[in-house]
Amino acid sequence: MILAACGNSSAPSGQVVTTPDPGDNPTGALGKFDLFNQCWVMRADGDYVVRDGDSFVANGASADEAEKFYMRAANLARYLFYTPDEQLMTASGEAVSIVPQSVPEDGSDWTFTEAGEVLNAATLGGTLAVGDGDALVLAATPAALEFEPATGCAEYPEMPVAVTGQTFTGNVNEPALGFAEVHTHMAMGSEMSDGSEDAGPSAGGVQYGQAVNRFGVTEALKDCAMLHGENGQTDPEATLIDMEPGRTHSTEGWPSFIDWPFHNSQFHQQMYWRWVQRAWMSGLRLMTIHGTNIEALCEVAQATAPSRGQLDVECRDMPLGVSQVEYLYDIQDYIDAQFGGPGEGFYRIVRSPAEARQVIADGKMAVIPGLEFSNVFGCNVTFNPDGSETRACTKEQIDAEIDRAWDLGVRQIFPYHDVDSALGGAGLFSEILNFVNFNGTQRFWETYECPDSGNGDSYFYDAGFEASSGAVLGMDPISQALLDGTNGQTPLYGPGRQCNARDVTDLGIYAIDKLMKKGFVIDIDHAELRSKQIMLDYTATTEPDYPMVSGHGAQGGLTNLQAQQLIRQGGIIYPINQNGKGHVDFLDRLRVQWDASGTAREFSVGYGADANGLRDLPGARGLARIMETGPVAYPFRMFDGPGWGPQFANVAPITVDMLTVPVDGGKMWDVNEAGMFHYGMIADIVEEIRLEGGQDALDTLYSSAETYLRMWEQTLEASANAQTLPTPDEVPR
Repeated sequence: MILAACGNSSAPSGQVVTTPDPGDNPTGALGKFDLFNQCWVMRADGDYVVRDGDSFVANGASADEAEKFYMRAANLARYLFYTPDEQLMTASGEAVSIVPQSVPEDGSDWTFTEAGEVLNAATLGGTLAVGDGDALVLAATPAALEFEPATGCAEYPEMPVAVTGQTFTGNVNEPALGFAEVHTHMAMGSEMSDGSEDAGPSAGGVQYGQAVNRFGVTEALKDCAMLHGENGQTDPEATLIDMEPGRTHSTEGWPSFIDWPFHNSQFHQQMYWRWVQRAWMSGLRLMTIHGTNIEALCEVAQATAPSRGQLDVECRDMPLGVSQVEYLYDIQDYIDAQFGGPGEGFYRIVRSPAEARQVIADGKMAVIPGLEFSNVFGCNVTFNPDGSETRACTKEQIDAEIDRAWDLGVRQIFPYHDVDSALGGAGLFSEILNFVNFNGTQRFWETYECPDSGNGDSYFYDAGFEASSGAVLGMDPISQALLDGTNGQTPLYGPGRQCNARDVTDLGIYAIDKLMKKGFVIDIDHAELRSKQIMLDYTATTEPDYPMVSGHGAQGGLTNLQAQQLIRQGGIIYPINQNGKGHVDFLDRLRVQWDASGTAREFSVGYGADANGLRDLPGARGLARIMETGPVAYPFRMFDGPGWGPQFANVAPITVDMLTVPVDGGKMWDVNEAGMFHYGMIADIVEEIRLEGGQDALDTLYSSAETYLRMWEQTLEASANAQTLPTPDEVPR
C-alpha cells in the first residue's frame, strides 16, 4: 500500500522506494535532513562511489556505474547506507575498514553535518574519507559528500501502515476534529533509546521490544529470547498475570510474529511507532503517554531471571518515570527524521491546550506526557512493626519534584497507583498486587468491607477485590520470590469485597493542592474509593471546578454518584481496553450517568487502551456478534459512507487494508480473528465501533479531542483561581 503522510511532509519508507525530485533543491545543495528515505548516488571528493567487492571506492566517472544507496533515516541527521543487495555500508573491524554487512551494528549508522554546500558523515569517532587507492575509510579529514537522485535502490524493511490516502487537517479557529487517547505507555520497552545508547529497559526487563530503533523494525521487534529466555520460559506474564506457571511461547518476532504481539500478550511491545502512525492516520489527534512503573514489582522481576538480573536497571519510580518522559522526546526526534527533519513528523509533544490546538489543526497528533506510578515524587512509605510509618518525602521535596515534572513537559499525573505510598492508599483490584505492596511497604493492605458490597447498581466501576480462599501463588521462581519477600506470610481477610482502609494522607492533600496550583491534569483512577471522594470534593472548591480525568477503568472503583460528580465538574470518563462492541456498551452505560449529572456539555467519549501498560488489549467481538453486526471487511474506507457524519463532508477518505508484513511468512493481523493485536489496530477498532454504533458512536468518538482540550482549558482556568484555596491542613478528610 502507498504510504501517505499529512500536509507537505514526505512519506516515510516502508513499502515504496522514493526517488528524489531534483526540483526540490534547485541550487543542488542538500541539507543534512534532506536525504531521508530516498534513493541516491554519492560523490566523495568529486568522484562517484562505486562498489568494489567488499569495499567502496570513490573512482567512478558517472552516476550509471555508481552504487545506489537508499538513505534510511536512523534518527535526525543520521543515516544508514542501504545497498541494492541489502547490505549496509559499515565501518567495522579493528582496522575500521568500510565494508558491506548484512547485520547492522555500531558503525552502520552515520551522523551527517553540513559543510558549506557539501555534507560530511561520521561514525565510531571518525569521518568518512577517501584513502589510499580511492577506498572509503575513516579518517580525521572528511570527504566532501554530494548526492544525486537515483533509481534502483532496494526497499529497506519496515512495518507497513496499510493505509492509502492522506489523513485530514483542521482549522485552529474551529472545534478540533479527531479522537483522544488518554492512557498509553509508549516509552515502555526493553530499551529507552533508539539503540545507539544504553539507557536500559523501562519495565525491569520484563517487557520486550522497542517503540523505535535506529535500525528499524528488524531490530526493534526481533526475537525476544534475550529477555524472555528460550521458548519464553522466563516471561513472568504466565505467573504474575495469567497464573499459568510453566506456560511458554514462541519468541520469534519479525516477520512471522507467531505468538506475539497478541491481544493478551502483555510483556511484548504494543506501540511500535508505525502502529501509532496507522492510528494517527485513522483520526487519532491527541494522546497522553504516561511514564509508568511499579518499583516493588520491578525489583521482583530483576530477581527472577538471569537475563534480566544482568541488566543495569533503574527500579525507583521517579528517576525511571523522568527517563521515560525524556525518551518521548527521543521518539519525537526519530519520527521527525522519518518525515524530513525537526518538526516534520506527525508526533508532536505539547505543553498547553493552545499548542495542542495548533498541532491538531496541522493534522498532526498532540502528545501529552504524564506520570503514573506508585511512589510519585519519591513518596515511598515503610510501615514499621510498631504501627508507625516512615515517609521518604517531605513537602519541600514534593514542591521540587512537581516543578521538575512541569519543566520536563509533564502535564497529566496520577497521585496514586497500585501500591500504598506516603500520599495515601491505592485502589484495590488484584490479590497478586497485595504481595507486591508488601514488598514495597512491608505491610499487606489493611482493608474494610466496601460499601454496598463494592458492586451492583450503585457502582459505575466495581470497587475492591474479593479475597480467594485458596493460594494465589504457585511454586515457580517469581511466586517464590514474592513469598520470600513476605517471609511466607499471607494475608487473611473477611468475606465480601475489600477496599483499602488507607485513604488520602495529609501529604496527599498537600500534593493534590500543589498539582492544582501548578495546573496539572489530575487522573482520579487508581485512588482508593474514599480517596476519590476526597479528591472530587477538594477539586470542587475552585471557580470553575477543577476537572479530573478517568480513563483507566477507575481502578479501585467508582460509584454512580462519583461518576456524575466528576462529569458535572467538567471531567471526562473514557473506557479502557474495549473492542467495538465493548466501546458502544460503555457509551450506553456512561450516557445514563452523563444525563443524570445535569451537565450541559455535549456527550463525548474517547479511548484509553493502556497499551504497553502490562495489560491485555481487547479481544475479538466473538462469532455471534460478528454475525449479527457484520465483520470488519478489508479493505474498508474511513471518513466516508454510512456512519460518517457531516463533519467529514470536506475530508478526503482513506482506505485501510488488513495489516500484513510484506515478506514471505509475514504476519497478517485480522481484528475479527483475535481483536487488537497491537496499537496499529486502532483503525480496525474504529471500524468495529462504526459497525456496532453507527454515526452516534462515531460522533462521540471524533469529538473527544475537543472535549479533552476544553477540559484542559478549564483546568488552567481553575488553576489560576486555585492560588487562594485554603491550606490543605484546613480541609477535612
